[in-house]
Amino acid sequence: MTTATTPKGERRRRALVAAAAELLLEGGFDAVRHRSVATRADLPLASTTYYFESLDDLIARAVEFTGSAELDLMRVRVGDVSHRRRGAESTVDLVVDLLVGEVGDAPAREQLIVRYERFVASARHPELRDVQLRLRAQLDDLLAEVLRRSGRMVRQEQLRRLVAIVDGAVVGALSEVDPDPRKIARGALLEVIDIVAPAVNR
Repeated sequence: MTTATTPKGERRRRALVAAAAELLLEGGFDAVRHRSVATRADLPLASTTYYFESLDDLIARAVEFTGSAELDLMRVRVGDVSHRRRGAESTVDLVVDLLVGEVGDAPAREQLIVRYERFVASARHPELRDVQLRLRAQLDDLLAEVLRRSGRMVRQEQLRRLVAIVDGAVVGALSEVDPDPRKIARGALLEVIDIVAPAVNR
């Protein structure tokens, strides 16, 4: 057993990942540096290089930590969705709640920005790409379950289109002076929900 896999080592690894995840949510990728993570975790600076192969490795673990926490909250929301046939507006509201969430205050908006920064960063960093693919697959499963519980047909290729519509609307909204990502995503999705996720005839 190496030092890194001892109970003390695992506690330190978890503390560093949690610290990096906090910094990521507060200031984006630029905020995650060896020194800032060690300081936040109240651990020696050398611990960040001892327990992780590189800064990219630490960031990838922080992204996975953050993404998994988001998915856990989404699972709770999905578990509360009753099984019944829903119209377009009710279905869209559920989907937007799941994919966008509430963005009424600055911290929530910052968290949304960080989520989309992860998508862009994964195009450049293989470590992040693998993490994002795993997180995305779980998100797709949750979204498919919401649609099924709303009495709607779910096909994988259409599911990807639905997510792409929301992603595009949110990214566009976040670049505006007075953004309202929920409103824009909702409007875009209302136009296509009956096409990409039609109601099941019974």
